[in-house]
Amino acid sequence: MLDTGLTQPVSRAHFAGLGLAVPDRVLTNEELSAMVDTTDEWITTRTGIHTRHVLRAGEKLSDLATEAGKQALSNAKIGADNLDMVLCATTSGDYLWPAMACVVQGNLGAKRACAFDVSAACSGFCYAVATASAFIESGAARNILVIGADCLSRHVNWSDRSTCILFGDGAGAAVLTAGSPDSGVLTSTLGTDGSMVEHVWMPTGGSANPVTEEMLVNGEFGLQMRGRDVYRFCVEVVPKSIVESLCRVGLKPADVDLLVLHQANLRIIGAVADRLGIDESRCFTNVGRYGNTSAASVPMALAEAAHEGKIAPGGVVVTAGFGAGLTWAVNVIKWTGN
Repeated sequence: MLDTGLTQPVSRAHFAGLGLAVPDRVLTNEELSAMVDTTDEWITTRTGIHTRHVLRAGEKLSDLATEAGKQALSNAKIGADNLDMVLCATTSGDYLWPAMACVVQGNLGAKRACAFDVSAACSGFCYAVATASAFIESGAARNILVIGADCLSRHVNWSDRSTCILFGDGAGAAVLTAGSPDSGVLTSTLGTDGSMVEHVWMPTGGSANPVTEEMLVNGEFGLQMRGRDVYRFCVEVVPKSIVESLCRVGLKPADVDLLVLHQANLRIIGAVADRLGIDESRCFTNVGRYGNTSAASVPMALAEAAHEGKIAPGGVVVTAGFGAGLTWAVNVIKWTGN
């Protein structure tokens, strides 16, 4: 497990602007019940999800990521030509290569910026924030666009009701800029347990097991998940990591003004909040409208929380992601952004 924020840097990464984008196609629980053996009540009671947005045929994830990035830049009042770096957290980019960040960098015209992807599944945005923070704290960069984007609707097996009901598509973005060392991203914790790779994974499609026509015909292609095992892991590991991260910067759960967890489902969010003793009024959720958008869920939630006035300057915000790998990540932020 990697801990950061152990020394006082010259500057820290501050959230200067946020944005989000989702496809206009909305897939309801009622529509899903006509596709697989499920009901609106079954989905809602187990996940809290009512609707999710999914890409139409011909639409690209990079376009969503670009739109979210444009919004974040506008919100931060920073031009794309002032960016030093574009980071995209995704496991479902347009192509196997190049990185989706390269596509977005080109779309934005951010010619000065280097660009690369971060692959940590649903923890990806929090991993990317930690990465961007390290570059800013070292003085290597001042303005970084961090995007979380995924379209797992393209990677689920639509006959598997245990997974296809969960996921939606979307993108969220944040502009991180160098600022005072007394606020911004105070610390991050990144963790992995690679012995649990098969708890959430795509066993086909990579170089170890390329997709074949037979796999497609037999329905062997798609995301696979051991939901109960993942639930137990998250509820145990994530609260502990949050407490450790807060302690490192002299804070405790009672000091948290807003908790923004990966929007996997309401049961996990509620269980983690309960273990931390954080009331639901201090825990932002939008999973009911968007479903699990993987790496996009945390930045999308941050963007909506900020828009709704739920984050005030000086407030302590904790973000946490958890997912395939198994990976987890925590960012502790003293908020100064919009």
